[in-house]
Amino acid sequence: MKSNSEKIAEIKEKNPQPEQASSAAREPLFHVSKNSVMSRGKALAIRGCSLLAALIITGILGVLLVHINPFRIYKEIFKGPFVDIWTMLQDTALLLCFALAVVPAFKMKFFNMGANGQVLVGCLAAIGVMKFLTPYMPNWAAILLMLVVACIAGVIFAVIPAVFKAWADTNETLFTLMMNYIAIELVNYLVFVWDKSGSGTLGIVNLISHAGWVPNIGNKYVLPVIVAVLMTVFMTVYMNYSKHGFEAALVGESVNTAKYVGINVKKVMIRTLALSGLLCGILGFVYAGAVSHTVNAAVGGKGFTAILVAWLAGFNPPIMALVALLVTFLTSGTQYASSSLHLGSTDFASITVGIFFFFVIGSEFFIRYRVELTARGKKVFKIKSKKGGEV
Repeated sequence: MKSNSEKIAEIKEKNPQPEQASSAAREPLFHVSKNSVMSRGKALAIRGCSLLAALIITGILGVLLVHINPFRIYKEIFKGPFVDIWTMLQDTALLLCFALAVVPAFKMKFFNMGANGQVLVGCLAAIGVMKFLTPYMPNWAAILLMLVVACIAGVIFAVIPAVFKAWADTNETLFTLMMNYIAIELVNYLVFVWDKSGSGTLGIVNLISHAGWVPNIGNKYVLPVIVAVLMTVFMTVYMNYSKHGFEAALVGESVNTAKYVGINVKKVMIRTLALSGLLCGILGFVYAGAVSHTVNAAVGGKGFTAILVAWLAGFNPPIMALVALLVTFLTSGTQYASSSLHLGSTDFASITVGIFFFFVIGSEFFIRYRVELTARGKKVFKIKSKKGGEV
């Protein structure tokens, strides 16, 4: 059976897009072109070199900023994640779920920046059921209702920007980004209304009765991991072998090509964002029922990092799992190093993670593109070298 990517390639061959007319312009010094083929070994070597360079820069900064032996920093970074491996696995699973939720929209070139808000309102809806309705129904019914309302809330927050994009061609990046702030203020308002102590925080809901809490499967960290595995399998099949995944990917490749083969672009757009919102709603339910048992503006703040994870993995769900594990490993390791070395804050950890992201993203550029000197560039460099010995 052909995968969706192979089907899209065949359609593009049958309906080639008109070439853009090239405008006369002065030849640049450098020419950047897309790499058609690069072996996996070479790409892996480039990524490995980028990680090594990030480690070296981190060590240098450790000496300059905190005056600590770099090898001691490396030791603590690699030791940290194994101090509490279950927490690392849970954080990896949550980050992966965020990344998987944005994949359908991003494959369609709909830049959904609102995953944080969609997860947050899903968690808010589930917490509302947990706080007010659990005394009136069995625990299994309350858990099921929490899942349903969380999914509905996530879908609504995702579909609203899709409707405006489909019929009014609004900017989906700004729209979904602003929806995050609406979700945050909605949570802040309802927490203020629900909280009777005057503290402005809701606290752990049903801490004594555990009503609405999802029963532990082994321990409290296992459920997010199971959800992440199921989402990964589902998204792999959906994006590569389902008709809906094929249509979403084709719309992302070319709206004109999608219309040419008879696809209703508006319908695909709304359906795809509904799926993203549904996955975010499920994740909001996981936060409410199994992870935090409360809601505040900080719940589900992994959305922007998840977008980076999805992009670095090429929106390939199994590869996204490895990237999410690497990001979580570095984050927990650098935070542990900051604590164990008594650096006083998490600033050094944030700087270190930022350095790793910078080098990894830079390596992706050199994997996907080739930079070459043009004829003019070679001539200019040759002239400069003759005049003053400068290159």
